[in-house]
Amino acid sequence: MDEEGIIYLIFSLVIIVLSFAILTSLHGIYTIIGLVLVVIALVFIIAMNWADFLLMPALTSVLGMTFQPARNYTITKGQNAIIKNVNGLFYATGYITANLFAYTFKEETAAEEDEVRLAAAPEMWERAVMSLGFPYKFHVLSCGMDVQKVRDEIEGRRSFQEFQLSRALQSGSNEVTVTDLQRRVNIEQAKMDRISQGEKPIATLMYTETTAVGITEKAATDALDAQIKQLQIALSSLDLQLSRIVGRELYTLFRYNFSMPNSFADIASAFDQQM
Repeated sequence: MDEEGIIYLIFSLVIIVLSFAILTSLHGIYTIIGLVLVVIALVFIIAMNWADFLLMPALTSVLGMTFQPARNYTITKGQNAIIKNVNGLFYATGYITANLFAYTFKEETAAEEDEVRLAAAPEMWERAVMSLGFPYKFHVLSCGMDVQKVRDEIEGRRSFQEFQLSRALQSGSNEVTVTDLQRRVNIEQAKMDRISQGEKPIATLMYTETTAVGITEKAATDALDAQIKQLQIALSSLDLQLSRIVGRELYTLFRYNFSMPNSFADIASAFDQQM
């Protein structure tokens, strides 16, 4: 969640607290009704900040609501596709996450099988493309990160984990806990070593986009669903995290076709859940 989202959340919670304070001055059934409404509002606000990509599509599907992100474009009520009507033909566009390097720094050192997988990736990519009978776009958004800032963050996490490890050793924690904490410290140290050796940290966001055509909106969305399933099957051999984008993040990716983000912080705050 970005700073703006945190501010909205705090402000919303303040309103809830004030409402609760006012309701406590009432008596009888009105107090109970008010408290129930406050609790419902509180749960909804928190859920909207952390799970809006699940709640909003469900809500708009039930209510049959659609949105217009731009002229002649419509986001479907399921919020999983963008429709454009061109002279009676409907074009449906959808997005899938496709982060190639999500496995980075899962271990203290790079596993040999990861190196083998990277060496075989070009051939696997060609096979995946050849198996698809429709075009798609593979987007890569990259941004160099501030080395000192990343170093400070890593050092902070490593120091905290070393503190946890020291407490675990002093308190005589079980071997599983100690081993896990040692592994976490080693992972952070591996990151520090790579930066010390001259590697520059780069943040990358990857996703695929595909468009299907139909004579009706339903035909276009059905064809899009089929294409996305084929993409997920074809690219699964590359060990990608393949999830269909829905909700507000669908609109954000659509907007990137017209204007790029100013910094990677903007990207990270926009994709804190699905990407």
